[in-house]
Amino acid sequence: MIGILYFIVIVLANTVGAVSGMGGGVIIKPIFDFIGAHDVAAISFYSATAVFTMAVISTTRQLTSGRKFNWEIVSWVSVGAVLGGSFGNLAFEAFFSWFGNKDIVQLIQIALTMGTLIFAFMYTKYNWKNFQFTHVIWYFSCGLILGFLASLLGIGGGPINVSLLMLLFSISIKDATVYSICTILFSQFAKLLTIALTTGFSRYDLTILWFVIPAAIIGGLLGAKLSNVLSPEKVTIVFQSVILLVLFINLYNAYQIL
Repeated sequence: MIGILYFIVIVLANTVGAVSGMGGGVIIKPIFDFIGAHDVAAISFYSATAVFTMAVISTTRQLTSGRKFNWEIVSWVSVGAVLGGSFGNLAFEAFFSWFGNKDIVQLIQIALTMGTLIFAFMYTKYNWKNFQFTHVIWYFSCGLILGFLASLLGIGGGPINVSLLMLLFSISIKDATVYSICTILFSQFAKLLTIALTTGFSRYDLTILWFVIPAAIIGGLLGAKLSNVLSPEKVTIVFQSVILLVLFINLYNAYQIL
């Protein structure tokens, strides 16, 4: 029953996540927290796996559709995301060691996630002034920050990806969503690799992946298709609507813990 519930959530979340560039994890993580069937470490792992799978499918579809990429941005942001993703997972494990309480770790994740949500909503709502940075140091630093947050928060990417890419490099929301998914691909690969090389996967119920991975593939295919169809205005509406929904879910989860 839990597997089927996870399957439905991931299909819907990854479809919306691929369209909006959020990656789906920003929806999956708080909903799985709300369901409460697994602990915070397992939820972060399942979310990362779902989002990584979606990112592989979505990026492949975007490439085969003939979409043009600025490969300098993609490559350097992705390199930063790999390193940031590894650091983020190490920080996540360190929080567990320091606090020894899953509720405290979950509250930290919720607080940081809500901060990024509010930033992203305000940015797209009020059209803040964009910068036009072009040096590789800025691309790398952006990827480092995004990869770290994605891995630490267990959300795979999140709304800050799209907003920060638009803010720093003055690109459209549709281009930002594509680059965001590329960043998510590499940051979640780094997270999963770090888990494999440190704690391993034995502490997780891997049978759940029989539901997680197929759902992520379906969501990635649907999201990539919709992304090519929707106008930038529609993408912005989806983006802002998801932010408000996830803010509400995170507030409720925090209230339940406190």
